Amino acid sequence: MTAKLSTHVLDTYHGCPAAGIAWSLERLGEDGDWRALGEGATNAGGRTDAPLLEGEALVAGRYRLSFGLGDYFRAKGLELPEPAFLEDVVIEVGLRAGESYHVPLLASPWSYSTYRGS
Repeated sequence: MTAKLSTHVLDTYHGCPAAGIAWSLERLGEDGDWRALGEGATNAGGRTDAPLLEGEALVAGRYRLSFGLGDYFRAKGLELPEPAFLEDVVIEVGLRAGESYHVPLLASPWSYSTYRGS
């Protein structure tokens, strides 16, 4: 099995994949600073078009996935309070080289959950 990191986002408020949600991926450097590795938006299935990391690009360390929930729900026509309860969701995970990780996000304007999927 090839090491990889993937994600997808499910909109639990509307009961559908969260298409068009902005995401970014960072890795914590040895100097304590976060380094950007990639960014984009989810596709129609709420997923990225390719793994976020794959093979030798997935090295052991701390990673941070960020998702733009506030902008997503506003674009869906929801009136959110100012400030929104959840503007951005940031998930920080520790990953090991050689393993595969799937980090789904289940989200509404007021709550979210995640887990290590397969």
